[in-house]
Amino acid sequence: MSRRSKIFNDPVYGFVSVPYGLILDLIDHPYFQRMRRIRQLGLASFVYPGALHTRFHHALGALHLTQQSIEVLRSKGVDISDEEAEAVGVAILLHDIGHGPFSHALEHTLINKHHEELSVLLMEDLNRHFDGRLSLAIEIFMDRYPHKFLHQLVSGQLDMDRMDYLNRDSFFTGVSEGVIGYDRIIKMLAVHRDELVVEEKGIYSIEKFLIARRLMYWQVYLHKTGVAAEQMLIHTLQRARELALEGVQLEAPRHLSWFLYSKPGETPDTAELLKHFVLLDDHDITAAIKYWSEDADFTLSFLSTGLLNRRLLRLEWLSAPVDSERIADIRQQVAAKYGPAAQLDHIVYHGSVSNRAYDETNEQIKILFKNEKVCPISECSDVPLYTKLVTKHYICYPK
Repeated sequence: MSRRSKIFNDPVYGFVSVPYGLILDLIDHPYFQRMRRIRQLGLASFVYPGALHTRFHHALGALHLTQQSIEVLRSKGVDISDEEAEAVGVAILLHDIGHGPFSHALEHTLINKHHEELSVLLMEDLNRHFDGRLSLAIEIFMDRYPHKFLHQLVSGQLDMDRMDYLNRDSFFTGVSEGVIGYDRIIKMLAVHRDELVVEEKGIYSIEKFLIARRLMYWQVYLHKTGVAAEQMLIHTLQRARELALEGVQLEAPRHLSWFLYSKPGETPDTAELLKHFVLLDDHDITAAIKYWSEDADFTLSFLSTGLLNRRLLRLEWLSAPVDSERIADIRQQVAAKYGPAAQLDHIVYHGSVSNRAYDETNEQIKILFKNEKVCPISECSDVPLYTKLVTKHYICYPK
């Protein structure tokens, strides 16, 4: 790889460099530039006004941490070729390229593909454009490459994706509980039998990392106001989709309209799907919400106006699924207040959210001791790792 590099000024890490060549060409590609128009934390700015950073920011930060990790591992004698280093950089750079507007909202409504599946489709499309130069990156991303630790840097319990988003999201939200010792964790990384491990001296930093992740989920990612806003957006899109399928002509940006009016059950051509998807971003959804706030349909207008002016539904956390009698009572009150035009399924709803800070049933974080013994952190940590799945139930309704 060329030693020449381009410098970016990152608010979290300071000056970071990207080598000229494939990685910089990918950053300049329209598929990646779209990430500037996708917020990292969706509607979290309703709670934390500073949370306006983008997935473009995040991907560059994750790339920077990956480059640092490669340097550390090489300094400890791990054999990583320049081709592998570039490929793992490409994989982490593009790991979120399949995200649609406002995080996961569209996955629940208009797009029947998970963002990781879309990421692979876009990587394969870019691979054709770049004459097969992304082939190794795709193998690493898909965990088909023999050196497992390279995939673990991209997607694992201690991947550079999590390392950056915890650090970056805590920075922009101002939630100090999410601050982690990312630099020390990276310095403590090692490879043992082709797996990523952490040297014994880094165990306290890992414990802090897991606790920070738990706190960030309940304080930021699953904050009840944020959950209420995301559910409102999901139901807004669902109502728009219902109207579109009834033949109602809705005002909406062209590429969003393609998804709204696509026939249910019909599998679209992949090339056609990607053509519209890569031109869809947060601005399309925001514009549609502004149009729909003036729509004749009461429910669509009610939800859109609420999102536009931050008049959100009330969300109550519950320790158990909401009682059916309570739901019926609230629906009756809402129907009496708003009349028959209100589609109650989109104004009163309930559900649950779950999180597990550390999933020991999945791939484990392993600690490497000086005697070369390797031990899962769950067996050598003396602090709670929060391995239990925590579920919170909720009900949403107008205030």
